[in-house]
Amino acid sequence: VQLVESGGGSVQSGGSLSVSCAASGFTVSSYCMGWVRQAPGKEREGVASIDVDGRTTYADSVKGRFTISQDHAENTLYLQMNSLKPEDTAMYYCAARPAYCWSPLRPGVFSHWGQGTQVTVSS
Repeated sequence: VQLVESGGGSVQSGGSLSVSCAASGFTVSSYCMGWVRQAPGKEREGVASIDVDGRTTYADSVKGRFTISQDHAENTLYLQMNSLKPEDTAMYYCAARPAYCWSPLRPGVFSHWGQGTQVTVSS
């Protein structure tokens, strides 16, 4: 199982960014997939997840601004981030768990992780 993130970068407040996660060694549609972020000095925070039945879950802090999606043909997970705020600045990690999420925003449920990609939002 391998997860490789790409995208991210720096943007001004109110801007948009997209991050991607290319998966190999398994099929994303059969796994609970999620995005978890960690800001310096803070604990990991579940941002969004998509379950094997397609159900999506978002943290309250990003609801209405972020969208998680999958491309099954490309076996890739995406996170579209709009109306970004400085408090969204963090390292964003792609994460996976075999089968259902159960606790879709709890970072501890995920068993596989990517290396992370940095998102920086300036005011």
